[in-house]
Parts: sequence; structure tokens; C-alpha cells
Amino acid sequence: MHFFKCILKTDRRKVISEWQGFPEAVLQSRGSSWKRHHRRNLRSLRKSFSTGTAERLTWLFLDLAWKALLPKNSSVWKGEKMTPEEVKDVIALADTNQDGKLDYHEFCKLFTSTADQCQKAALEKLEADTRMRRQQFGSESESAPKNALTQAVIPSAGTPQKTDLETTPRKADSRPSSRPSSARSRRASVSSTITMGASNAKSVKLAEPKSIQDWHHTSLKGCFFLEEDGGIMSLQYRLHILQTSTVYLTIKPLNLSQAEDKTSSWMSVDTALYILRENERPEDSDLVCFTELRDKEKFGWKGELSSGVYYLIPFTTGCRLKRKRKIINKQAQLVYRGDNGELVLTKEFRSALSDIFEVIDLDGNGLLSLEEYNFFEQRTSGEKCDEEAWAVCKENFDTKKNELTRQGFMELNLMEANDREGDPRDLWVTLESMGYNRALEMVEACPFVVDVYCEVCKPKMKAVSLESGSKALSTAVYKSVINKGEAKVMKGNDNVIIYTYKSDARITAVIANKSNNKVTVHVNNEQSKNCVSSRGITVFAVEVPPRTNMVCQHVMPVNERQEWTYNCVESLMP
Repeated sequence: MHFFKCILKTDRRKVISEWQGFPEAVLQSRGSSWKRHHRRNLRSLRKSFSTGTAERLTWLFLDLAWKALLPKNSSVWKGEKMTPEEVKDVIALADTNQDGKLDYHEFCKLFTSTADQCQKAALEKLEADTRMRRQQFGSESESAPKNALTQAVIPSAGTPQKTDLETTPRKADSRPSSRPSSARSRRASVSSTITMGASNAKSVKLAEPKSIQDWHHTSLKGCFFLEEDGGIMSLQYRLHILQTSTVYLTIKPLNLSQAEDKTSSWMSVDTALYILRENERPEDSDLVCFTELRDKEKFGWKGELSSGVYYLIPFTTGCRLKRKRKIINKQAQLVYRGDNGELVLTKEFRSALSDIFEVIDLDGNGLLSLEEYNFFEQRTSGEKCDEEAWAVCKENFDTKKNELTRQGFMELNLMEANDREGDPRDLWVTLESMGYNRALEMVEACPFVVDVYCEVCKPKMKAVSLESGSKALSTAVYKSVINKGEAKVMKGNDNVIIYTYKSDARITAVIANKSNNKVTVHVNNEQSKNCVSSRGITVFAVEVPPRTNMVCQHVMPVNERQEWTYNCVESLMP
């Protein structure tokens, strides 16, 4: 790895300039997100090596590497110095055909093998750190064994740290309790118990306006993507209402199944839409409303909106869109060589690509505009396609009305397969970025559709950004809970308030810390029945910075056809 960093310091080649931050990039990302970063830089390599002066600069590259690695180059060298013999051995690794020159294929072979080794080491460290965090504060992406307690206190500097948990026998049996002694002696606490009926019980349902067929309508699709750290990424939209009007807004999962008697696996994922009035800074936008009412898998809101511009931010709790650990016995095949030796996309891969096309075709016109394609590129590679590259794309692939057709999208992916001579690794990066597993099942994404009906004017809606965990969304969620939820002051500490909001579909708790000190709140859901928490475990803790509001958890029923009971005890930890 140091071989590349030293060459970078010479600032003589653009070929690997982006890799100056490679170690940090690896440590800050993992899985498909790291692979997207890796693929983006390989594309940069290809582009640099394909320039008109590449041949000349390629032969100079070994000389640059030699000079960069020599000990006399103290301005770029850190750590142990290398001898000339060691430098020669390093360069020989790249010059595999021993011709004294370094071509693209030789460089990339060493480049990718080194990157893979660094990734493996970084991922091992990240997994260890993640496991430690889960043991301390609970996880939103991985569940723990039943009745397991996660110790959640990280002592501050100067505070002695206990290595063993004090335990006492339970009354019911002789097994040791998993609850530390501090939990049994807490005084400041709040207890909430809410029993919810089955989903088919009587409740206020979402009602569609009677004359909705006469209203002005616009619609755009989107998708929730599960990130490696448990976060959820989604498109956000801007809505322009030209005149004050009654508006009917809905969001629901998008069914991609072609079979009439079968629906897509993500149709049970909860969805919501937060509507904010536009401000110069999105995080300062005012919450106007959100979709509370429900009709089966559809969530909606109806009311009056004054003329102006609004942000529409899709949301899902994460209770049902979770990382699924499924053992894949056989990896799906993506490409094969036909009788003429040419690469062909498999039927299964074409089906997956067709579904992806359906998801990224936001306006549903059967074509991909540059804007739509760029959201796809941003998700899968972190890049965007400029006008010049889009013009080349239109020249080489099937288009209609200057937009890419479904067939053109297939051709583009086939070209990528040919570019790697049938190596499917880049194709898998694309698929995994879009939520697919190695069996070609979409398990870590949830496509959805947003519909806006306006009674007196034509609404204009546009996708504006692809974001994960935006501050604007977090603020909107906790404001909605504080505005409509029940407030309970923590006994023993008037500066800590627990707000609990309930709807027909979910319960959300927010912790408000009005004090000037950080507080740690222990949360126990062990007595809840038929419930699943967005945290993934029943007992955890939340650190709340001073003068801060923070979402504690979202809770939904495991089985909506049965009664469910939310029983939560929040306690201040010393």
C-alpha cells in the first residue's frame, strides 16, 4: 500500500491521485459502499491510461516509483526506510512480465490485489469495532438473543471501568440475572404501557377524496436503500404548489411482482412522508405535516397547503427493512458465453436489471432521462454522468426521445461485462448497491411511489437529492413526536422528558434532554409483546447530548393481525 502512497506524493501522475485518501476511505466505509469507491477509482485509472500520452508516461512511471520509494525522498517517506534492493523488489511486483515497463494491466493487477488486502484488514477492524458498539449501545441492524442485556455505559475519562457485571439470582429460577446492579437501584425512570389492537380493528382510516379523478395529479417513484451501518438512504423531493389548494399526498411500497397472486417481499415495509416548507437551509425547514393515516400498505395525508415550495422526505422506521442474514447456497450466474463466444446476460440477470430499470424510471414513462440515470449512478458508483458522456451513451445504446430505453440499459450493462471480459465483480457491485443479494433477490431495498393530488392547480414535483440520515429528516421526526406525542417527565430529573407517539402502525419514543449535561437513558422493552424495535434488541441505552432531542426507538407489531403491547421502561443511568 505504501508503494501507491509514495507515488502519489510525487504529484506527477493523475492516474492514482484519488487513492491518496484510500486508507481513510476504507476505514470509513465497507461492503458495497467501499466497492463503489473502489470501482470509481478503477474507472479513473482506465481513463488516465487511455489518454494520448499514456504510453510515454507509462514508461516513466517506474522511474517515478523508484525515486519516490528511495529513502532520500524524506518529504514523502514515513516509517521505516527502504533499501534499494527492497525498492527493486516492490517495483518487480508490478512489472510481472519483466520488460522493465509498467502497463495498465500490470498496474491494475497489483493495484486491485493490494486494495483487496487493505479492504480485508480494514473490514476485520470495522467488524470488531461494530461488535463492540453493539455490545455497548445496541444495534439498529442486528438483533441480539432474547432477554439479552447490552451493557451501555462508556465511562468518561477518569471514571473507573468495571469489567464484570454484578449479578443476582432471579426469583423464578437459579439462573443469574443479566441486569447489572445499577439497573436495580435506579430511581429516575419512566414507564409506558400501550396496548394496540390488531390492524383490522376499528381505527381512523385513510379516505380518498370522492372526486379525486378530477384533481390534478403527479407521481414519482423512489427507493429506500439499506446502508452498511444500518442507515437508510432515499431520494428526497421538492414540491411546488402554485395556488393554495386542498392536497392529497400518499406513499406506498411499489410492487414489482409480475404474478397476480404474488406480491413483492417488501410490501410490508412501513413508509411515511414528511412535508416541510422550504427554507434556505433544508435542516431549518418547518414541519408542516406528515402521513399519519393508513389504508393497508398506503400511508397518506389530506389538507390545505398554501402556495409555495415544500420538501417531501420519505421515511421508514427500519423495523422491517433490516439486514437479512440468509445463507446463499449457490450464487446466481450473471453472464455466460454463447455459441459464438460472445457474452450474454442470463435470464435471471436481465429480470433483475428490468426491475432496477423500473425503480430508477422515476416518472414511469418507460425511459431513463439523464437526471434519472444519474441517481442510479450516484447510488452504484458515487459518480454522475455529464452531458458529454450522456451524448456518447446515446450514440452507442438504444434510446428514444434522447432518453435511454430498457433495451439500452441492458446493452449498457452488457458492455460493462465485456469491459471486464466476463468478470462479474463490477456487476455485483451494482446489484448489491441496489439491494440485491447473491441469489438475485432484492432484500435490502424497498421501492416506493409518491402520489400528489391537488384540487385547484397542477402540482410540480422533482427529485432533488439522494441522502441518508439527513438532519432535516431527523428534526422532522422528533418534532412530529413532540408535537403529537404524550410527554412524561423523568422522575427524579425534570430536565429529561420522554415523548411517546402512537399511530395505527407504529409507536415512536423521543428523549428530550433540556439539561446542560449529557444523560444516558437505559431502555428496557422486555415486557413488550408481539413487538419489534428499530434498535433490533430489547434492552439498550441511548446517550443524549445536552440540550438535544433524540429519537429513542420506533416500535411496530411483528404480526399485525394480533394484538401487540408496548411496555417500555426508560431509566437514567448514573
